[in-house]
Parts: sequence; structure tokens; C-alpha cells
Amino acid sequence: MTTPDLVGQFLRGRRIAVAGVSRNPANAANAILRKLEAAGYEVVAINPNATEVEGRTVYPDITSVPGEIDGLVFAAHPRVAVDVVNQCAKAGVGRIWFHRSFGTGSVSPEAVAVCRAHGIEPIVGGCPLMFCEPVDVGHRCMRWWLQWRGRVPR
Repeated sequence: MTTPDLVGQFLRGRRIAVAGVSRNPANAANAILRKLEAAGYEVVAINPNATEVEGRTVYPDITSVPGEIDGLVFAAHPRVAVDVVNQCAKAGVGRIWFHRSFGTGSVSPEAVAVCRAHGIEPIVGGCPLMFCEPVDVGHRCMRWWLQWRGRVPR
């Protein structure tokens, strides 16, 4: 399988924030954080309700993170997406990946529109687990199915 251009551009970044990490290690955002970290990325955890998750420092918002962020994976409730996009615009984050497999996921049409208004490149659907090598069989199958359904970048 080839990697879509938007996904390839996102994954060429080296410092990626993940919004929506939780004290619950089974949370999708936590799995994304661990996968990116295992793949060699510098990963920053974001959650306004935690200071530490899985032994990592957690920042309350993207504007609190020191230094530059190449991209953000948004895996939180869509009702807070516009606020996070505005934080990314203020912090100079140029790419946001909205997590979604089935259902709505973390996608907010309003937040995607705000991304475009700020010149931020949105990726709508899927997640790094479907594209960041090595991809496990389950995520490879989900990627194929969701791409076929038009719910993940092709």
C-alpha cells in the first residue's frame, strides 16, 4: 500500500503532539502516542485534565508546549476541536490529523473549516496506527476498508 501525500507529509515531522491522551492506557490517543514514540518520534501529550500520563509529562494545551510542534493528532471529543485548532494556529502548528475509524470519531466539520481558514493542513480520518510502519494486520485491514469507504486519506 502506498502512503497518501498528506499522511507522508505529516509523518515526515519529528515532533508530534497528541491531544486526548488519558489516564486510561486503553484510550486510542494513548495507543497513538506509544506507537509514534516507538517509531522514533518526539511525542508531546496534551490533556487539560492531567499532568502526567503513563509516566510522561502532559501539557494542558498546545500553547503551553515549549518549542515547535510539527503536527498534532487530535483524538479527543469533537466539541473541543475548534478550540484546539485555534490553539494550533496560535502556536504555528501546520498540520492536524483528526482521528476517526468508524462513526464520527474526533472529526468536527467546523474544526476542519477553521483549519483551512488558518492555513492548517487537516487530515480527516484514520490515524497514524494505520500508516506508521510497521502496521499491524488489524490496522492494515481497517485502513484498506476505510480507504475503500472514503473515510481515510488515499
